[in-house]
Amino acid sequence: MSLSSAPEFVFRVPDASGPAETSACRRVMAAAAWHSVLWLVVANCVGVLLAAMLLVPGLNTLLGEWTYGRWVPVHLNLQLYGWCSLPLVAFLFKVFGVQRRAVARWASPVLWLWSVALGVGACTWLSGHSSGKLFLDWTGYSRVLYPLALLCLWGLLATAFALETRSGPDSNWSIRALKLAGLLLLFFVPPVIYIASNPALYPPINPDTGGPTGASQLESTLVIIAILLLLPFGIGQRKNMKSKPVRWAWIVFAAEALLCLTLGRADVSHRRPTQWISLGSLLVWIPLTPAYYSAFHWHDNTRRWRMAFLCWWSILIPTGWMLFLPGVLDHFKFTDGLVGHSLLAMAGFVSSLLIFMLVQMMGDDGWIFNGVRSFWIWQASVAAYVAIIFFAGWQEGSNPAFAIVPGVLRNGIYTGRLCLGILILVASAVWLKDAFTLMGEIDTSDARPLKVVKR
Repeated sequence: MSLSSAPEFVFRVPDASGPAETSACRRVMAAAAWHSVLWLVVANCVGVLLAAMLLVPGLNTLLGEWTYGRWVPVHLNLQLYGWCSLPLVAFLFKVFGVQRRAVARWASPVLWLWSVALGVGACTWLSGHSSGKLFLDWTGYSRVLYPLALLCLWGLLATAFALETRSGPDSNWSIRALKLAGLLLLFFVPPVIYIASNPALYPPINPDTGGPTGASQLESTLVIIAILLLLPFGIGQRKNMKSKPVRWAWIVFAAEALLCLTLGRADVSHRRPTQWISLGSLLVWIPLTPAYYSAFHWHDNTRRWRMAFLCWWSILIPTGWMLFLPGVLDHFKFTDGLVGHSLLAMAGFVSSLLIFMLVQMMGDDGWIFNGVRSFWIWQASVAAYVAIIFFAGWQEGSNPAFAIVPGVLRNGIYTGRLCLGILILVASAVWLKDAFTLMGEIDTSDARPLKVVKR
């Protein structure tokens, strides 16, 4: 047989910078990405429907009992517990080595149980049943099913940790201790979710606005910062063990955690200087976060999304503080302005951060998120959406009837909002299509292990 007629065999060389070193690793991370983007697309579809309902109120009558008020918790919760949470589940898989052990085959059932819980929750909210608490709407069967999914996830992580310990782990004792501490903390998440969904349990509020206090906002932001600080240790590699930005970041975080404890948990107005001054301490993270992330090695595919989430972070922190200031918050409270800031946080910063994480963990398979067109459609649409909704919020603060009474300006803004929502949906649909393609590639490579299709 001549060389020209011989079959061509191409062997995949594992990417040392990413987690996809075997088909099992690839499958686990690709499945997590697929479930994440699936719920992003579903939630974005609901968001487009909500924008259409605001522009054409008659749709509420057309849909019968499935009115605007019932679709809102579906949109919000699918974004938080679907799109925003499942990449963190993938992160936990990576940290505890689920994809490298015999338990890898159980990752998919856990992901499906999580998705089933979200589906049951969506049906519950559409049927008019809810706890009435924002982002804690779990009630009825969903209030049991979602914590059950969390417990199954915990069991999978605990099993992977036990197998790692039994087989002679290659990590040192401090890393194992941190993993064990993480498992202990995660064990309490399901009962906390169940208890917090109780309608009778409420956090401290700002008596002048009915919203969160400065202390509670500082507390919730520090949780996000803690995640930002921990992520690189789970998915990246430090350039220098004596990096000053890393050391200073943890010192500042500890100082702000102590500051948060001194503020206490009580109903306090945003007009009290200690509230908005303490919240202003977060401004230090604008330069500190990029310096912190520059101290780690990252996959080349992550550069675009790394720059995106750091850019949104540098906008989110100062605008969040300014919107809490006395006078400004009074003008924007209960208007589209705060909706715009929430979108800046979730669609801008959080979504860019999550995709950065997924691309880093997926390595070369992260190509599904790196389309130039989909990236810029998403980023430009979110930026334009935030700008016009901020403007609408300012108008509404001056004239509360602006968002209620149809007018040329109001209808123009809401039409633009709908169009931009459709563009955001299109970008996420492209990622879902590519996620399907990736899953097909992995199945094909499993069926023909000695031959890999060239890309």
